[in-house]
Amino acid sequence: QVQLVESGGGLVQAGDSLRLSCAASGRTFSASTVAWFRQTPGKEREFVSVISGLRSGSPVYADSVKGRFTISRDNAKNTLFLQMNSLKPEDTAMYYCAARNNLWTSTDPRQYNYWGQGTQVTVSS
Repeated sequence: QVQLVESGGGLVQAGDSLRLSCAASGRTFSASTVAWFRQTPGKEREFVSVISGLRSGSPVYADSVKGRFTISRDNAKNTLFLQMNSLKPEDTAMYYCAARNNLWTSTDPRQYNYWGQGTQVTVSS
């Protein structure tokens, strides 16, 4: 069982940066694939980035955030991060972290077993 709690969201201006954190509980975090998704009202949950439980695994990013966002994890602290730079108004959404008991990455939210409650990111123009 993994419990996830996101933090770090807020209201920023276009071009600013934010760093989201996701604190995880549970002994299996280091072996879990963890990801960030986002969602706006009336739309489906959208993949943002994922990093696998494999030490050799490379992060995967959605095209819309590639080059601006960086995902990382600190297994010693059971924490997942999302560094978001050069934010745009279209990045405005509720951001969720998610985990799955599998070493392989997936961009499909249906493949994730555990979800946080979300943290709101609002980018003004």
